[in-house]
Amino acid sequence: MIINFNTSFTLKKKFKFSIYPIFCLFLFVSCDQEEKATISPNIIWLVAEDQSSEFFPMYGDLTTKLPYLSSLAKDGVVYTNAYSPVPVCAPARSALISGLYPTSLGTHNMRTYNAYNKENQPSMGIPSYSPVVQSGVKMFPRYLRGKGYYTTNNQKEDYNFKKTEGVWDESSSKAHWKNRKPNQPFFAVFNFGITHESQIWRQGDQPLLVKPETLPVPPIFPNTPEVRKDLAVNYSNLIRLDSQIGKVIEQLKAEGLYENSIIFFYGDHGGPFPRYKRALYETGIKVPLIVKFSGQNKAGSINDDFISFIDFAPSVLSLANIKPPSIMQGKAQFGSYKSDKKSEFIFASSDRFDEQVDRLRSVRFGTFKYIRNFNPEISNALPVSYREQMPMMKHLNKLWDANELKDNASLWFKTPKPNEELYNLENDPYELKNLVSKVELQDTLAFLRKRLDRWIIETEDLGEFPEIELIKKWFPEGKPKTISPLKSSINNNKIYLSHLDQATSIVWKEEKDSIWSIYTEPLDFNKTIQAKGVRIGYKDSSLSTFFLK
Repeated sequence: MIINFNTSFTLKKKFKFSIYPIFCLFLFVSCDQEEKATISPNIIWLVAEDQSSEFFPMYGDLTTKLPYLSSLAKDGVVYTNAYSPVPVCAPARSALISGLYPTSLGTHNMRTYNAYNKENQPSMGIPSYSPVVQSGVKMFPRYLRGKGYYTTNNQKEDYNFKKTEGVWDESSSKAHWKNRKPNQPFFAVFNFGITHESQIWRQGDQPLLVKPETLPVPPIFPNTPEVRKDLAVNYSNLIRLDSQIGKVIEQLKAEGLYENSIIFFYGDHGGPFPRYKRALYETGIKVPLIVKFSGQNKAGSINDDFISFIDFAPSVLSLANIKPPSIMQGKAQFGSYKSDKKSEFIFASSDRFDEQVDRLRSVRFGTFKYIRNFNPEISNALPVSYREQMPMMKHLNKLWDANELKDNASLWFKTPKPNEELYNLENDPYELKNLVSKVELQDTLAFLRKRLDRWIIETEDLGEFPEIELIKKWFPEGKPKTISPLKSSINNNKIYLSHLDQATSIVWKEEKDSIWSIYTEPLDFNKTIQAKGVRIGYKDSSLSTFFLK
């Protein structure tokens, strides 16, 4: 994410403070507030798929140099406690785009909406569907567009629901800030798929850029050539990632945007390996996050604050001087509406992954992590067919079946799982020693148990309901409800649009255009206009067309 500050405010007069002390003080304060209000930061997200923080040099792993990301870290702040609320992409991205927990939205299962397959998971009777989210939930870039931002998304969406029109000026593999109007503030997202789980096998035959025999092997894996090979592929992909990100950074510098920009780099959830992706352990939900602020403010520092993906949407709006909607569950970590309170807890969830279902919930507080397993009879090593393509996964399965997977590497496969797990992350970062039975930690266990119960109730966690029941509740007639038509009037050659449901957004475009805009004020009736109502989980309203005679 990159933010470059543009402001239209200019102080044109100098006042004699000695003559008008009170008046001038008021005026300077007012001008300062006006300047703050007119700042329009440019925002870019740089997103790496499927990567844990532990693989990066700024977090202590010196296997690769990653010059561009390391330079970004030197110019910015490295956050050591950034988390995804779900250890897989589509639910995680629903939190990023909305500012709410996937378990509250109904987007907690992977995957609900599949733009390329209506059947989705036919073996389970799960169709492709867009959950009906709470009234008032909107994709946050539409607020930016409503304030005049140019918004783009490069390549990947995958929000676990069907996007609504009016969010992006452009969403494609070619989307870029360069297509905006002169001096128009922008929000641009760049997704980098080179580090995705699938690239472990798709890049497996490509030249390795690191030596497998020199790599550190996490204690959750056996130290075998097969494991080292896939680790080497991932490190090689990180080098490729750094090069791709470098092209964006170099372009920013060439256009004079880098110095006065805020740059966010982060991963969309934990690493691509077994017991990383789809796991509620730190390996699955803890992500890298670097923030380079304008003017390199706080450059080279480290921040230990808890930050969840639900905080990203309100933080971006706050940086753009837009008050975050109250329905967002996250906190603004930066900007004009920065929260006065730091987060004390990190919550995460696990439900359906493709064709496999296993419900887990977790909470982190201080150095402790509590996990609740609702289905202890199910192994953590779910046989997700997509993951089964990975050489490392095949290797681990073979060792497990032959009873040759020993010690820590075998824990992930074992059943039954404990009903509860408690770890001290400071002493046990890979969560290998369950402390639930420790007498001296029973107060901690009880506290975290109750806090998780409270979160489940407060956030209206939908995970307790079978997915089929949720689908029937949302779509009693077997299909999404259609939004009622817009109300409209024409006065003084202006088109006025409204809708009775405040949760419905109104979008419009010229008849010849393909891009929808957010309706924020009456439209000039000097061309043929089309308009409609949109809402997540609903079918768009009928089209209202205003023909210019």
